[in-house]
Amino acid sequence: MMLVENLLIIVIDSEVKPMPIIKSAIERVKTNEKAQERNASQLSKMRTAVKKFEKAQAAGSDDAKDLYINAISAVDHAKSKGLIKANKAARDKSRLTKLAK
Repeated sequence: MMLVENLLIIVIDSEVKPMPIIKSAIERVKTNEKAQERNASQLSKMRTAVKKFEKAQAAGSDDAKDLYINAISAVDHAKSKGLIKANKAARDKSRLTKLAK
């Protein structure tokens, strides 16, 4: 642990992370890390839903319709949370719909 230009350097799990000294900034770092984990998880769920539908559609599965609805819902959810832009959501939904037909 050492002090460099108003940042506290802490080594955690052999990873060097600069930590701010001001309490509100420390809290903000923690909040940002939680949000980053949550966003990554939601993006992963969206990608997984899309891949499941694409795989089921290619195999001609009976549950492709349900997986299509789940994939569209996941894309809409990601858009509403600001994880993807509106144009990407529209593009993805268009491609999924084209694939479903």
